[in-house]
Amino acid sequence: MIRAVKGTRDLLPPSIAVWNHVEQVARRVFRAYHYQEIRTPIFEETQLFARGVGEETDIVTKEMYTFEDRDGSSLTLRPENTAAVIRAYLEHRLDQRPGIQKLFYLGPMFRRERPQKGRYRQFYQIGAEAIGSESPAIDAEVIELVVEILERAGLSGFTTLLNSVGCPACRPRYVARLREELGEAAPRMCPDCQRRAVTNPLRVLDCKIPEDQPVIERLPSILDHLCDVCQPHFAAVRQYLDDRGIAYEVRPRLVRGLDYYMRTTFEVVHGALGAQNSVLGGGRYDGLAESLGGRIPAPGIGFSIGEDRLVMAVEEAHPGRFADRPDLMILPLGEAALRHAGLLARELRRQDFSVEVSPGGKLKRTLETAHKIGARFVLILGDDEIAGGTYSLKDMTSGVQTPVRREEIARRLEGIQ
Repeated sequence: MIRAVKGTRDLLPPSIAVWNHVEQVARRVFRAYHYQEIRTPIFEETQLFARGVGEETDIVTKEMYTFEDRDGSSLTLRPENTAAVIRAYLEHRLDQRPGIQKLFYLGPMFRRERPQKGRYRQFYQIGAEAIGSESPAIDAEVIELVVEILERAGLSGFTTLLNSVGCPACRPRYVARLREELGEAAPRMCPDCQRRAVTNPLRVLDCKIPEDQPVIERLPSILDHLCDVCQPHFAAVRQYLDDRGIAYEVRPRLVRGLDYYMRTTFEVVHGALGAQNSVLGGGRYDGLAESLGGRIPAPGIGFSIGEDRLVMAVEEAHPGRFADRPDLMILPLGEAALRHAGLLARELRRQDFSVEVSPGGKLKRTLETAHKIGARFVLILGDDEIAGGTYSLKDMTSGVQTPVRREEIARRLEGIQ
């Protein structure tokens, strides 16, 4: 038997109901903050991610699904979507549109990681980008939006982590100091950190190996090296968050795993996800457009939610709450009743009720099926009910069975929506 490829999975009912809930919540919040949807291709030229994400990042060096097309060009399944959104922004001259361009996306990404709890090789992200402003007020609004999505989705007990990674004016001095410190410390760290200490010292701070954490904690803090622009910018972001009553923790070691970040970076973690506890991450990327060939500055900030991990956390917090249950199951008794049930179901479905029609069988067994699929009401339909125009409606929660006229059914069902 052919099975799903390692690191991929099928999303099946009833769990898919939680996915739909999370995505519907996200769309409502994006609309409230005036974000519009963008859909980019699933694969792009490899150079887009190599230049945008960073040649020495783990994503580019270890995790991308890259292949040669028939014309010899190198293509890559998207491992993240910010670089693709900026590519679309530049290609279609969205800078010519008025105001800040607020764009959101939902869809699959691909990285060849070691599969583990909540982490897959085909995974899903909900993300957004606000392009066209350097203001720290936009940074705070983006973090506010993130918190709104998580809370409305049903997640609680999460922690928002915040940092600034400086800019091209101040970060090189910090990196030089970090490289100096790592000259002595790196030999005691994992092989990846030993390599990063040479190629990209900031990535050392992103190491998740427990044995390396005491060494990392003793390394210099980037917050002590921010320039006269980055320091007040970070202070303003914190002030705007304080004004909104949004809780956060400043984490000087938070750098994220992508080279395009500058100034504000943030992450949300949740204890229910175990060691790999990140739900989402994001940050500012003011120089990304220029690195991809843009001729004019396009400062921006964005985030991506790991939808697989968010769904897992919401499902664990609210088991069964978002199950997609039918409003009504019609149980026809006989062929004439089955034909009548089809017409009645069509009428109710056109009023946006979820209706299931049993193909027939013994009443006891069909009632058991209605209970198992979670039907809220059951309508028993036989020759007598058709002739008299009165049906028997059973409330599956209370067990109460009452007679109803055909024109009353919709009104009774409206009370459960």
